[in-house]
Amino acid sequence: MIRVLIVDDSLVQSELLKSLLESDAEIHVVGVARNGEEGVKQALALKPDLITMDIRMPGLDGFEATRRIMQDQPTPIVVVSSSVQTPDLQITFNAIKAGALDVIEKPSIATGGNYEAIRERLITTVKAMAEVKVIRRRPVRPLGSPTYSPPTQISRQPIAVVAMGASTGGPAALNTVLKSLPRDFPAPIVIVQHMAAGFIQGLIQWLQIESNLPIKLAQHRQTVQPGEVYVAPDDQHLYFASRGTLAVNTDPPVSHVRPSATVLFNSVAAVYGAAAAGVILTGMGEDGASGLEAMHRHGAVTFAQDEATCVIYGMPRVAANLGAVDQLLSIDSIGAALVAVTRSPE
Repeated sequence: MIRVLIVDDSLVQSELLKSLLESDAEIHVVGVARNGEEGVKQALALKPDLITMDIRMPGLDGFEATRRIMQDQPTPIVVVSSSVQTPDLQITFNAIKAGALDVIEKPSIATGGNYEAIRERLITTVKAMAEVKVIRRRPVRPLGSPTYSPPTQISRQPIAVVAMGASTGGPAALNTVLKSLPRDFPAPIVIVQHMAAGFIQGLIQWLQIESNLPIKLAQHRQTVQPGEVYVAPDDQHLYFASRGTLAVNTDPPVSHVRPSATVLFNSVAAVYGAAAAGVILTGMGEDGASGLEAMHRHGAVTFAQDEATCVIYGMPRVAANLGAVDQLLSIDSIGAALVAVTRSPE
């Protein structure tokens, strides 16, 4: 039985959430907190397996409540939000940075035809996230910049593009990587991040706060530029139609997801061959693994986030098992690795 604590100031929303969660026989709601302060107290007292966290609440908001819980009683937290307004999105992604695992759309009676799909995503996410082993988050003194020592390699082509794929835990991982890259990073970066509908633009705005590089929502027939970052839009596959030109489509999901990192990686393998670097980050499932293997087979440099720093070591594990990964690296080392491999050979 998965024991869940709901933190939400709306009586109607919390009762709806409770009803949806308990429609699954494996989930039991052990408490409902009406604000962040009460949520922190109940997390300590009840020690639930998982917490669903609202964002905008009187007094202590979802970010501050998440930060305190992750310091005092580390617990898997899923942000449940209905808002795509900029201030609330800022709080949402700050909560993820503080240790929340994922963000999903808040169910609503007004959801209409998507109601059952949202219910299924809610239950699936809660079951998966309840299994994650979270760690205590204490404020720490910043360390020096991570370094990366590439293995001895034969001569290679210059890297013309970097492709990245991420799912659960990806926003915080992407933030760590992107903020470590210099303003003069010499290649375009193209990203697929699995995200609840309506939150991608907020993710881009949040990532931009700490990134030295401009981050954009990818567009159909867009020409990529060195030192710019392009993120796949909601519910559309992103791929390279030709060298330097992105495209999107609504073809069927691949590995049960759209956008799919495998679609992006396969296109990079076909268009760029060895003149590319591929990165697969934390996430559930297997998306991106076969695509990274295609990149590896075509001579690209490939990295994956290691198990120790992944929220969920799913996608990287499958990629590693396929022999698609040149190196498994901690999330703090991936940025330095990308700088090293994109540096012009001397």
